[in-house]
Amino acid sequence: MKYDMIAPGVKYIGVDDLDIDLFEGQIEVPLGVSYNSFLIDDEKIAIMDSVDVCKKDEWQKNLEVALAGKTPDYLVVQHMEPDHSGCIQMVMEKYPNMVAVCSQKAVTMFKRYFDVDFSDRLQAVKEGDTLSLGQHTLQFFMAPMVHWPEVMVTYDAQTKILFSADSFGKFGALCKEEEDEEGWACEARRYYFNIVGKYGAMVQQLLKKIAKLDIDKICPLHGPVLEGNLSEYTQLYDTWSKYEPESEGVFIAYCSLHGNTAQAAMKLADIIREKSNVKVATADIVREDMHEAVEDAFRYDRMVLCAPTYDGDMMPIMEDFINHLRIKTYRNRKVGIVENGTWAPMAGKKMREAMESMKDVTIVEPVVTVESTVKAKTIEALKTLADALIG
Repeated sequence: MKYDMIAPGVKYIGVDDLDIDLFEGQIEVPLGVSYNSFLIDDEKIAIMDSVDVCKKDEWQKNLEVALAGKTPDYLVVQHMEPDHSGCIQMVMEKYPNMVAVCSQKAVTMFKRYFDVDFSDRLQAVKEGDTLSLGQHTLQFFMAPMVHWPEVMVTYDAQTKILFSADSFGKFGALCKEEEDEEGWACEARRYYFNIVGKYGAMVQQLLKKIAKLDIDKICPLHGPVLEGNLSEYTQLYDTWSKYEPESEGVFIAYCSLHGNTAQAAMKLADIIREKSNVKVATADIVREDMHEAVEDAFRYDRMVLCAPTYDGDMMPIMEDFINHLRIKTYRNRKVGIVENGTWAPMAGKKMREAMESMKDVTIVEPVVTVESTVKAKTIEALKTLADALIG
């Protein structure tokens, strides 16, 4: 997918990053990521965000081609995270008369990120403020904690474009869009729950604000420009930010020391499939992408945690997984537990305590204890748990 003119007077000047292996130093991005930036060419010219410093040369070239010898008047800074602010100092120094437009909280961040004092060239805006470029009038809406405190989004009344900052973003370079067979929702979901997911209440506030706008296109800072039936995207965001399950199904997250707990997890999955038409998804959280497991935990309405006892606690990778869920405000789900232990099983107790500390999480009985290996009585207990999960 390649963009040029997004709408009359609005040009795409962003870049793809196929060199990145981990987004935010932790999340796998096998299809890369895009850093989106736009230019609004009017009587006054506005750059909409910059990109990561690792792509400054490519971005600067795109900017110069789009400007065609003109000089920009404004740089609209919607989000100060380094993958979007990495080229601010460079472009501010290149165009010394250009003014940066940002939220008041971003003004403080300018002082922390850059070793040049730009304070006399910053124009702080507040909720509902407008900026006329000529035919295009930009209106700013504060979106604090979606997912940083300084975030704002920008609406262009002329083109009916919402520049949405990190909201509605998606992993994957634009040049790889055709290779993403699962479409927008899959990587957008993984992006949402691992980046924005903790701040559902703030996303709800933003959705209420933009619901009042006449929007034809959404231009996020990562991923494709969204157009057409925009309710497809806003409805998913509404579901996700309310912490409501998107799909009916059972997600089984397991880890295993010697293969026995994994065997129990797979047996439970088979039993559920044999007994019902309920969708079952599984993940070995030791070997598979942790952040995809987080995505699936939020996607489905039921989850089962399977882990062996380790040093009087649960296996550390399961503790890490549960902590990921806690940080992202996991809630409103039913959770089953399968533990394993040879002499003093404790994983079940620890997993129960961790999950019951989260809001509106119901533990599905019984907690199944695997006594070292899967036996006939283990299978009977798994059948009972399966009945409780699908009943």
